Amino acid sequence: MSQKLEKLLDQLVKLHPKFIDLSLNRLILLLDKLGNPHLKLPAIIHIAGTNGKGSILSYIRNILQESKFLVHCYISPHLKSIEERFIVSNKQIGKQKLLNTLRYIKKINAHNPITFFEITTAAAFYIFEKEKADFVILETGLGGRLDATNIIEKSMIDIISPISADHQEFLGNSIKKITNEKIKIIKPLSKVIISKQNKIVKNEIKQKIKNLKNDRIFFGEKFKLTNIKQKSFCLNYKNENINFSRPSLRGEHQIENAATAVMAILKIKEMGMRISKTSINKGLKKTIWPGRLEKGYLKNIPVYLDGAHNVAGSKQIVKFFKNNSINRWLVIGMLNNKDLRNYLLTINKIISGVIAIKIPGEKNSFSTDQIYKICKELNIKCVKQKNIKVANSFLANDIKPEEIIISGSLYLVGKIRKLYI
Repeated sequence: MSQKLEKLLDQLVKLHPKFIDLSLNRLILLLDKLGNPHLKLPAIIHIAGTNGKGSILSYIRNILQESKFLVHCYISPHLKSIEERFIVSNKQIGKQKLLNTLRYIKKINAHNPITFFEITTAAAFYIFEKEKADFVILETGLGGRLDATNIIEKSMIDIISPISADHQEFLGNSIKKITNEKIKIIKPLSKVIISKQNKIVKNEIKQKIKNLKNDRIFFGEKFKLTNIKQKSFCLNYKNENINFSRPSLRGEHQIENAATAVMAILKIKEMGMRISKTSINKGLKKTIWPGRLEKGYLKNIPVYLDGAHNVAGSKQIVKFFKNNSINRWLVIGMLNNKDLRNYLLTINKIISGVIAIKIPGEKNSFSTDQIYKICKELNIKCVKQKNIKVANSFLANDIKPEEIIISGSLYLVGKIRKLYI
């Protein structure tokens, strides 16, 4: 079964257009042939942003499931297998069902050029229309305005997670341009939840959505957080301080993500849905999201796996580690369209050295020579290793650090995670 699915996925990748462009035209044509399933879905929660989208989605999903609702989710990227991208009625899709659906959609597409993300998005909509659910949660893949998930015409809740520089080759070379692309998921009648943003992003969002009614927009400062270092966090909602359980995911940024998710849940509750504070707390505690400061071990050495691949993500890693005087090494592999230089400049504050590896099976990742060269220019100690197993042996037997961070890409984390967890 796995081999059949992998073979089909390879075939779908080969349908990619010769010229990369962000466009909804290919998807519009395909969905029309499928009966426009994206227009026949339950209440939609749509999430765009740069960092935190997956965590926010996972918090909302778990809270809704604790409240006895059925939820569909469309997630990207996956860590280990493509089935992770499709949550159908609270459960990950089975291989056979996904294989059958993708085969059918490939047939309907009739060899027309289409991106891999577009065809999997069409598959998600096709599956979701046919299966019972109360909510659909969609995570954008790239951007917002021309992201494949933005083919939908209405949503209940639109969420903008923290925005920072990423995918500049598609979204623009300024944070204002990137912000403007992301916020184009906002639909005419939706409630809008904006995570805590930096000043430039916040001002740009306020300028672009100033014509929307105030009762539709909820900025991060409206749900001010206090006591975030305790076992609970306090969210100020409608001038009332409400305590919620601190989420299980590590890092103070996860409290911000949890607060964004809870705010969305409170707006859903206002619409008449039965959701208790107990369900909210249980959902926050139950949320597990692999590859987000996830702790494992190499022999007895603590290993923290994090899919951060941009400067904003590296800042959150730096913020998490309080003790900067210990021997801590970074194992890094990264796609070559990312800002490796500034990522390393940021994270260098908390590390003793870098192990450079190439992401297994990813032709578009930085080579070890490229990583080494940038480290040398930045005066960062760096050792090249041909693969993760050799790197692990070198770390465990030669360096013997007190802590290890593995980061730079979710693709990297997904392919090596089983060695530590």
